[in-house]
Parts: sequence; structure tokens; C-alpha cells
Amino acid sequence: MAKTAIIIGAGPAGVTAAYELLTKTDIKPIIIEASSYIGGISRSVRFNGNIIDLGGHRFFSKDKVINDIWQKFMPFQGQPTLEEKMVGRSTKLTIGGPDPEKIDNVFLMRSRVSHIYYLDKFFDYPLSMKWRTFKNLGFNKTIKAGFSYIKSRFIKKEENNLENFYINHFGSFLYKSFFKDYTTKVWGRNPSEIDASWGKQRVKGLSLTKAIGSVFKKKQNEEASLIKSFAYPKYGVGSMYEAIAKWCVNNGAILHQNFCVTGITIEDNKITSIEINHKEELKADYIISSMPLKDLINAIKGNIPSKEIYDIANHLPYRDFIGVGLLMKDLKIHNESKIKTINNRIRDTWIYVQQGNVQLGRIQVLNNWSPYLVKDNENTTLIGLEYFANEGDKLWQMSDKAIIDLAINEACTIGLIDKNQVIDSTINRVLKAYPAYFDSYKDIDKLVSYLNSIDNLYCIGRNGQHRYNNMDHSMLTAIKCVEAIKGDIKKEDIWKVNTKSEYHE
Repeated sequence: MAKTAIIIGAGPAGVTAAYELLTKTDIKPIIIEASSYIGGISRSVRFNGNIIDLGGHRFFSKDKVINDIWQKFMPFQGQPTLEEKMVGRSTKLTIGGPDPEKIDNVFLMRSRVSHIYYLDKFFDYPLSMKWRTFKNLGFNKTIKAGFSYIKSRFIKKEENNLENFYINHFGSFLYKSFFKDYTTKVWGRNPSEIDASWGKQRVKGLSLTKAIGSVFKKKQNEEASLIKSFAYPKYGVGSMYEAIAKWCVNNGAILHQNFCVTGITIEDNKITSIEINHKEELKADYIISSMPLKDLINAIKGNIPSKEIYDIANHLPYRDFIGVGLLMKDLKIHNESKIKTINNRIRDTWIYVQQGNVQLGRIQVLNNWSPYLVKDNENTTLIGLEYFANEGDKLWQMSDKAIIDLAINEACTIGLIDKNQVIDSTINRVLKAYPAYFDSYKDIDKLVSYLNSIDNLYCIGRNGQHRYNNMDHSMLTAIKCVEAIKGDIKKEDIWKVNTKSEYHE
């Protein structure tokens, strides 16, 4: 009889695990997804003919296996988009690639343009040593930044927290100016309370030295955080994982949506059954979990883990996400570059709001991720305003209308929009969107050892490993998981993927 594997979660890691099982083994995957959608936080939400992604996820990886999977489902564009034709803008095209005006499953090649909003001005992200940077900072602040950075070269702080990590790489002045407020918004904690490993993983190789060096020479292999372009699906990030899931189902996988894991029975260090929606029981030879570690531990019945393991799991911190989408007639700020855009629209994909007078953390301009996300790309601009909260806090408990009103008012406050230009709006909330690196995270190795001791359990993905992974890293944990099931590697090796970080933001 063929063996089976229950895969908990249909995000990038979950659907990749199913794909790998189908292509590399005879094991039948059964995907269990608690929601009605595919992709986890890497999903696309449709509203009134528009599509909004929950935090843009750039498709960029130096791992050939990941790129091969992506390109199997989304080949690179071979013809320009309608927008590119209209403004006469060139982009990298692939000979023989599909025409995005005719084919839906296609990768568009997009330019990476991001800014930091600070002092009511826009600064390049990552920081660049251009005249505009010095002009926006002003003479006094530029001098302070320079001396602060020089000091950080000679007097190193112990990198036992995120604050010290940033200061060592950028100096205390630039840290306070460009990192402290935004990081505090994202995590709800001062960076001095956050483990330095988050910074080491997320901004690998990036420092002011690298930013200065990039002015004088162009490196053949740029640091991951300095990439200039990326691929993006025509209809948003979620369409990639919807395509993979569809392929898996067509090739023998079973997909159950709105199936919530409510119980896990363990006997003799092996999961014997999974309870679904408090009533149905499923059994399988292997359990591959991308559910949050806290929820995984709390679902265990029978062979309950020790109080220490239970406490570590239940004190792992998460940050929740609130995304507000605003469909605009126009923005107040416009394109200042020489590259042409429709209606002189700004070219940014992301804007990081380093302003302490608003709760708003980050802004997406969805048209610039893909013009096909917006029903009327020529005449409207779709922006995503990102907020970070903790379940049950004041912001999270606000009504949807109150949060949308807050987002509109704060976008007006920073000079991004006029209120009378708003055409439509939507809101999305995501629990446990970001696993955080403080509180009991310092003891996570004990939890990992316990989970690895359960013979047929394999933990993958962002929440499944409590690692702030990118999509390619989450997918790699799934690939390593199948290798471990096959006996090619040890189970412990699945947890080492995050040390091979290639691209972060």
C-alpha cells in the first residue's frame, strides 16, 4: 500500500513539499489548509477587479532548484507589457518567452525601487551615498552621520541584540535615523530587545561600507540586499502557489481547505493521528507541518511534552499584520526620475516610513509590482498601507472602518495622498504573520530538539520553524524535508536552511 504524508499548510513550503513528494517519491501528499486560500502570507487578495498582495514578495533566489520550480510554472516574459509599450520603457525580455498580454502564468521583470521616508523626505533604500542623500540630511546631520560611522569602525559593540548589530554596520546616528523607528513599528519592541540573529539573517552582507563601495564599482555578484531587479507573477505572488497547488492536485495530491488541525495524538514518539475541526481523524505515515510552533505544541494530545517545552512554545512571540488597500485617482507625490511612467506615477515598489508621528510602517505601490494587479492601471493607483500589531492590542481591536480611516489620515499626514482622491478601500488581517526573535526564542533549540525526536514529524516554512524566512528559504525547507524522508540527509539539516540566506528585505 502506498505511503501518505499529511502536509499542514498550503503556503510556499506546503505546496512545495507536495510537489517534491509527487516528483521525487511514491508518497501521496494530503494538504490540509485552515483557510479558503492558497499561499499563506504569500497570497493575493482580489477585490472589485483589483488584486492586492499581503506584503510584496520579490521572486529572487540564487538557488537553481528554486528558480527551476518557479520558472516551470511562470516562464519569463518574452514581450513587453502594455504599460511598457505605452511609455516606451524597455525591460529584460526572454527569447521565446510568453506575451503577458496573452498569457496569465508569466513572470514579469520588474525594477526594484524603494525609499525610506524620513524628515518628510525620501531617501534611497538601501541607503546610497548620493548628493540627494546629503542634501536631504543637511550639512550638520551628514557630519554627525560620518563621525558616528567612523566611531563604529573602531569601537565595536557586542552583537548580542539587533540595536548593536545595526550600530556596528551603520553607526549610531544612521541607526537612530533610518532603522530604529521602523524596526520598533514592525516588532513592537525596541531593537535592543531583539536577538541579533534577525539582523544577520535579514540584511546579510549589507553595511554602509558596501553602500559606499557600490558608488565606485559595480560588483558582478551584488549582495543580496542590493539587487536591482526581480521577477514577479502577472497576477500577484499568490498566483504562483495557486499554480503549484493546482498542478499537485492534478497529479494525485489531495487538498482540503477550511480544515483546521485541532488535535495531534502521539504515541511512542510518533504521530498516530491528526484531528480535524474537532471531529474527523486522519492518519498518515509522515506529518509535514508549517503551522506555527505554538499552535503545533498546543494541539498535542496524549504524550504531552514537558512543561519546559510547553512554556517555550507558548512564549514564542509573533507579530500580526494589518494591510489596508486604497485605490486612488492619483497620489500627491510623482515620479522624479528620467524613466517614463504612466501619468508620471512614482516608481517605488516599497516605501519604508521612518516617521515617528504615524503608526504606518510601509507602503506598497501595487501598479509597480505588476500593472495587471490594477483593473484600470492607466487611470488609478493602488497602494497597500502596512500596519503591525499584536492580537488583542488597541490597534488590532479597532474596527475595519476605523483602521481604514486611520490609514487614510496617516497617508495624508505624510503627504502621500489627498483624502478626496480615494476611490475604494479594503482591509486584510493576518495572525502570526511574523515570527519574532525575542522572549523564549532564546531557548528555541530545546524546542527544536523535542520536535526532531518525534519520528514522523517534519517542520518546514516560516512559522513551522519560527524563522523569518523568505519564500525561497521556506521552499528549501520543504525540499530538504523530502530529502530527509528519503533518507538522503538528517532531519536536523532541515533547520539549517536559514543559515544559507541569499536575499532579504
